[in-house]
Amino acid sequence: MLYENKEEIEYVILVAVDTSNGDDSLSGVESSLDELAELAETAGAVVVGRLTQKLPSFNPSTYIGSGKLEELRYKILDRGATGIITDDELSPAQMYNLSKALDIKVMDRTMVILDIFAAHARTAEGKLQVELAQLQYRLSRLTGKGISMSRLGGGIGTRGPGEKKLEQDRRVIRNRVAQLKRELADVVEHRELTRKNRDLGTDPVFAIVGYTNVGKSTLLNALTGADILAENKLFATLDTTTRVYEYSRGMGEDSGNTGKQKVLLIDTVGFIRKLPHNLVDAFRSTLEETDYADYIIHVVDASSPDRISEMKVVYDTLDMLKIEKKKVITFFNKIDKIEDPDDRLGLIDKRAVKTLLISAKNGIGLDKINVCIDEVLREDRKLVDVVLSYKKMSLLSQIKNSSEIIEEEYLEEGVRIKAFVSEDICGKINAIQDI
Repeated sequence: MLYENKEEIEYVILVAVDTSNGDDSLSGVESSLDELAELAETAGAVVVGRLTQKLPSFNPSTYIGSGKLEELRYKILDRGATGIITDDELSPAQMYNLSKALDIKVMDRTMVILDIFAAHARTAEGKLQVELAQLQYRLSRLTGKGISMSRLGGGIGTRGPGEKKLEQDRRVIRNRVAQLKRELADVVEHRELTRKNRDLGTDPVFAIVGYTNVGKSTLLNALTGADILAENKLFATLDTTTRVYEYSRGMGEDSGNTGKQKVLLIDTVGFIRKLPHNLVDAFRSTLEETDYADYIIHVVDASSPDRISEMKVVYDTLDMLKIEKKKVITFFNKIDKIEDPDDRLGLIDKRAVKTLLISAKNGIGLDKINVCIDEVLREDRKLVDVVLSYKKMSLLSQIKNSSEIIEEEYLEEGVRIKAFVSEDICGKINAIQDI
C-alpha cells in the first residue's frame, strides 16, 4: 500500500508586545503584525488569530504577562491553533517557558524569516549564508538536559562521564560554522575578483535597494529584459543579480549625442523590519554590493500606507552598513495604484537627489528613467574639450563607451572630442597631457 506524504499545515496565532509610549503605538504594532502575517503565509502557515499586549518591557520569562498567557491558552483551544509566532525574537528561556506553558509549537519572527530564506535561496552563496544564519541562531539556543545526556569519552583508561551531549552539539555546530565561514570567505574572494574586473571598465554601477516586495525585481526585468522571479511575496528573490542596462544617451538640445549609455544595475535582497542580526551578518557580503556601487536606486511602494516607516528601515540599514554618502535616486513604484493626485504630492524623499513616479509593472514613467540617470551622472562629470592623437584610440574608445559626447571631430593630428567624462577618465586625460 502506498502512503501519500502531505506537508502538515501550521495554524498559528500571532503574538506581539507593544513597549512603545507613542499615541500611534497600536497602529505600529498592527502594521508589524500585518507584515508578520505575510511572513507566516509566505512560509506556508495559516494565521487564525492575533494577540497583543502593552507592557513597559518584555516579560523576561514568558514574553507576555501571566494574564495574557492564560488568554492565549484559551484562544489556542478556541481557534484550533497548532503553533504561535511572536513578533520579536525570543530568548531561549522565553521560548522554553512558553512551550512548557502552552504545550504547543512556539516560533518567533526570526525563525519564520530563516525558514523563508532557506526555501528561497537558489545560489550556492545564498544557501551557505542561510545555513550559517540558521546555525548561529540555533547555537545561541542550545540547552542541555542534565548529565543523563553525557557520553563516555574515548581512549584507554577513560572513566566517568565524558563530553556532554550539549557540549558535543555545540562543538559540531561550531565546526560547521567555521567551515561555512571559510567557504563564504572563498566566495567573497571570488566576488572581489569579479568586482575588480568590473571596475576595469568604466560603466557606472547602480545598486537597487528597497523594502521587500516593492517591485525591485520587476523594475530590473522591465529595464533590462532579465528573467528574475518577481512575485507578490516577501523575499521572493534573495540572490544578488547584476544586469547591463543600455539606453540611448542624450540630455536634450545641449547634448548632441546619439550614442549609447551603459550602466550596471544590481538587484539586492529586500529589507524588512526587525531584520535578524544573524541574517544581517550572514548576508553582509551580499548587502555590501551597495557599498561598491556608485549610486543607489531606492525603490519605494508608493501605495503602501507604511511607506514612511519602510523608507526609514531602508535608510537605517544603509546607515548600519555605513553607506550614507552615496547619491540616491528614489523611484516611487506602483503609482498606478494611487488615483488621487493629492496623494501623489506627498511622495517625497528628502535624502534623494532625484525622485520619479513610476509603475514598473505597467510601464508608467519608465521612459523618464534614462533622463533621470543622465542628470545624476552629469552632476558628477566634468566637461572636457581635448584632442587625442590617433595613438590613443583605446582611451577614445573608453570615452565613447562611458561618457556623454557633445562634439566629435576628426582632425589631421587626432580626434577632437568634447564630452562630459567621469573623474577616472578625466584623470587619464590629464595624465596624457602632462607627459
